[in-house]
Amino acid sequence: MEETPSEEKKSGFFWNRQLPLERETSVFILVNALDVFMTYLLLRTNHLPGGSNHIVESNQIANYFIASWGIKGMVYFKFGLVAVVTVIAQIVFTKRPTTARLLLNLGSLVVAAVVIYSFMLYVREGHLG
Repeated sequence: MEETPSEEKKSGFFWNRQLPLERETSVFILVNALDVFMTYLLLRTNHLPGGSNHIVESNQIANYFIASWGIKGMVYFKFGLVAVVTVIAQIVFTKRPTTARLLLNLGSLVVAAVVIYSFMLYVREGHLG
């Protein structure tokens, strides 16, 4: 059954629209994915033979998820937070676009600083080179 032009417009309306704050949201998701990766890498190498065993997750809530459900729990927790923040930013965007943009950009900067710190820990522990 062929779609009529009006049905085509209705079904393609959502998929053909650009998401507000697309660039900011993408950067926010990327730096958070890097944070999850670095956390995984640090925790994994920490428990290998020759690991220092003194690197721990400093976020106590994330630590709870790690203790209860392992790395998988941490991944779900961190990406759940990413989803909540991005949805909040999209909602805020409808009334205060500048505030929503600032929220995502500031969040990206903070998480990027954590990623850089994690990378420095990884290098300091001698796991790189």
